[in-house]
Order: sequence, then C-alpha cells, then structure tokens
Amino acid sequence: MSTFSPLNAFLDLPSVNLSSGDGLLNGETLAVKDIFDVTGLPTDCGNPQKAESLVAEKTAPAVQKLLDAGAKFIGKTQTDELAFSLMGQNAHYPYPVNPAAPDRVTGGSSSGSASAVAGGLASIATGTDTGGSIRAPASFCGLIGLRTSHGRISLDGTMPLAPSLDTFGWFARDIELYEKVGNVLLGPDSNDFSLKRPLFIPLLEHLLVSEVEDAAYRQMYKVVADHLGHARSARQSTASMDDLYLCFRQIQGFEAWAAHGGWLSAKDRGLGRAVKERFDYAAGIDLETYEAQGKRRALFTSELADLLQDDGILVMPTVPGAAPLAATPFDELQAYREQALRLLMISGLSGFPQITLPLGQVHGAPFGFSLLGPKGSDMALIRLGRNILNSVKAT
Repeated sequence: MSTFSPLNAFLDLPSVNLSSGDGLLNGETLAVKDIFDVTGLPTDCGNPQKAESLVAEKTAPAVQKLLDAGAKFIGKTQTDELAFSLMGQNAHYPYPVNPAAPDRVTGGSSSGSASAVAGGLASIATGTDTGGSIRAPASFCGLIGLRTSHGRISLDGTMPLAPSLDTFGWFARDIELYEKVGNVLLGPDSNDFSLKRPLFIPLLEHLLVSEVEDAAYRQMYKVVADHLGHARSARQSTASMDDLYLCFRQIQGFEAWAAHGGWLSAKDRGLGRAVKERFDYAAGIDLETYEAQGKRRALFTSELADLLQDDGILVMPTVPGAAPLAATPFDELQAYREQALRLLMISGLSGFPQITLPLGQVHGAPFGFSLLGPKGSDMALIRLGRNILNSVKAT
C-alpha cells in the first residue's frame, strides 16, 4: 500500500461511495483514521500484513453518525503501526507531512488525520486517543483536539489498543465546526458543568522542554487567565509522576498485548523498531502487576475527581514543546515521548476529558494549551475553548 502525495495523509485504497445524510455537517469533508471500519474497505491498522484483513461490512457507528449528519467521506488516513506510537513515523510508509511545520513530525498515532485537516484536505478527520494520539498531533499541527471522556463515544468497529484507555476523537481547524461535531457525537453533557475554578499543578509545567517553551506557555496562559482568571496551585497526587507513568505504561502494555499478542506471536509481523520494543515490553507484564496498577489508577482518579468536583478545570501544557524535528535521532524521540506521556497520561488514566487549543507557537511551530475537566464535561470544554479562541480573534 502506498500513500498519496504531497502530504502522505491518505491511503491509496479503492474509492467507495458512502451515502451522506442531511444535517449539521452538510458540506463538510470527512477523513477516517485507518483503525475504524468503513464499509467496503479493509481496516489495515498501519501494518502491511493487516492488508490481509477482510473488507468491512459495516461502518463504525461513530463514523456513521458523522455521515448521517451530512459529512462526505473522502478517504482513509494513515496511522502509526497498530496505533502504538506518538510521533507519526510509521516504519512501513512515507511519513505524513505536518503542514504547519514541514520539517517536524505530525505526531501520531492519528498522523494522517492531523495532516489532512492541517493541510486543508479535509475539514474533519477522526482519530483515537489512548496515550495522546489526538492531543499531541493537534498540538503539533495547530489544530483543536479533544480527548473525550472514556466510554462516552462508541468504539465499536474500531481496532482496540488498550480498551480501558482508548477513546474516540476528531480534528478540526475551526472551533464552531468542532462544536458541531461534538453536538452530533456527544449530545449534551449529563450535568450543567460550570468550569470556573482554574487550577494548575506546578510539576506539570516543569515538564516543558526549556525556558523558551516556558515563556511561550506563559503567553498562552495569560490569554486563558484573561478569560478564566488566574489558576491556583493544586495539590499533587499521592503517587509520584514516575509511579503514575509506570502505571499508565503497564496498564496500556498489558491490554495491548491482550488485544494483539496472539496475532503478533503467530509469525514475524515486521514491526518497526519503536513499536516492536513496546510490544516486547508489553508481553512481560503479568496479571498481578496489571491488577495492582489498576488499584493505583483508581486512587489517582478518585483524587483528581475530588480536586475538580463539578467546577474545577486543570490548565496545563498539552505536550512539552513543539513537534520534534522529523530528523531527530531515535533515542531523542523516545525521550521526548516519555516526557510527553507524563503530561498526556493525566487524562488517560483518569478517563477525564481534555481539550487542546492552538493558542501559541514556539520555534516557529504550533504549541497547544490544554484544559482538563471533570468526567463528562466534554461539551462544556468545547464551549469554553470556543469562548477563549473567539476572544483571541476579537483582539
């Protein structure tokens, strides 16, 4: 399988004619990450041997909702291999291009989707977020991206990576369009959240790469503070950042091996180096470890819920800085990934929603600012993001 030029965003697959309904998304074009089933197409999941997959007989329900609301399907987009990466560099295919910073990575695993929207090839693109695969590419490519509350949007008809962490997400450049998609997929929040109590955890800001990124983050924070008021310092979890990172990694790894270990063990699947290392690590995580980390996760989630209540909102960097340069050596990319996951795992472990907004730049590349709210506050986050972005437009 090859990918189209110039952005390497879309997969070279047979065209299928999917009908669209009439609704909020009339006139919008839709790109779909290649871990979602689409009627008439295989679901290849970023690995050439998955090209042996059967053609899907039914479109994933969440994707179908977008079609029913009027969006027009224009193609499937490249994904990192088995969605187990954060950089957008699939070892088997030409890397998708980051239109906002062509010398830098797009981020992944929703790499082609981010590239397609940032490059104006699609107005909406679907993705998933397990460890950051909506939020990181959105930050890297100058897009809006929401990691939805875990379980709020169906992932039926979607390749699993780590089911207790996997969530549906989407990209758009325009916040009004983003909100329309939210109305289609999410509907109203169950509570009338009033996110008016901003909080920050100092340790998270210490994960920024350098003083340059810190200065860029302060500029974004000022924009948000002008709208929300200044954030107060919040207590940290009783678990250390390193303990929480290990918790995230072992839960993700155990579940990823449960989902894919049988297929991977059947024969050599030619995995790229980084993905192979992650699955090799995952294969060694036992049930006792997984269950112990589940208890640690439950305590962390409870502590975060107590902190936020129904009105708290955590303000934080989305990632440690701009997208790494595409030519960055392997070990440096892995180090950046580990640092980024220490920011991204907060939403993942808790299952709480987090939106990244394209509010800043650093080194001439996009840099996102994040708002993390209580579980179920997805639409409230989108509306808050709309108000902040519109206030920027008005100045």
